[in-house]
Amino acid sequence: MAATLAIGTTTIINGAKEPHVRALIDFLKKTGAKICIDSETIVVEGVKKLHPIEYTIPPDYIEQGTFMIAAGLTKGEIFLRGTSWDDSSSEIAKLKEAGLEIRKDSNGIRVTADKRIKGVDLKTAPYPGFPTDLQPQMCTLLSIASGTSVVTETMYRNRFTHVPELQRMGANIKIDGRDAVIQGVEKLTGANVMASDIRAGASLLLAGLAADGQTEVSRIYHVDRGYERIEEKIKKVDGKIERVYA
Repeated sequence: MAATLAIGTTTIINGAKEPHVRALIDFLKKTGAKICIDSETIVVEGVKKLHPIEYTIPPDYIEQGTFMIAAGLTKGEIFLRGTSWDDSSSEIAKLKEAGLEIRKDSNGIRVTADKRIKGVDLKTAPYPGFPTDLQPQMCTLLSIASGTSVVTETMYRNRFTHVPELQRMGANIKIDGRDAVIQGVEKLTGANVMASDIRAGASLLLAGLAADGQTEVSRIYHVDRGYERIEEKIKKVDGKIERVYA
């Protein structure tokens, strides 16, 4: 964004290429920015000014992945309207391996889970690999899967802060360096847990939907940074959730 109006040419090496980054580049180019992107670099040639446009923000692939996982946790069915199959190809492949039925419709993605999912191994990686921002939610799903799963986190050292909270709910997870070894249990049990970041909070909300009894997730402001009115969307698919103000 800064480089679009800077004097001269800016080269960004090893920049992120996730869908929301490509969407930003698309938006800026439509406003008159000069940006070229390849597998290694993003090159921006500064211009004197940008012009206004109308633009529709594309779907968030992390949010759509979160709701796909929610269907697997609750053995439910969900239709995600206006979502992108290509943006979520890595996580769709892994969820199919776990036993979810996922179909591409003309205007969205339909996810069906009518049985207990099975354990899978996964490793986070830069896009288009499995996203680290879906790792906590996936750990929640695998915590009630049949068999043993190993989740390897290669992106962020402190990405397992959700694990102690899931353990409070009965999950059998052991951390070994960058690996989370998950032995699936039959069910989780509601508990008072705490969100430590956006995705950890989302994983705990999903755990609460699948757990027996009531779950209270505190510090929910973390989740609000990454999900707009998430409780309203969960209610639309019959999830029992309430936002409580102290």
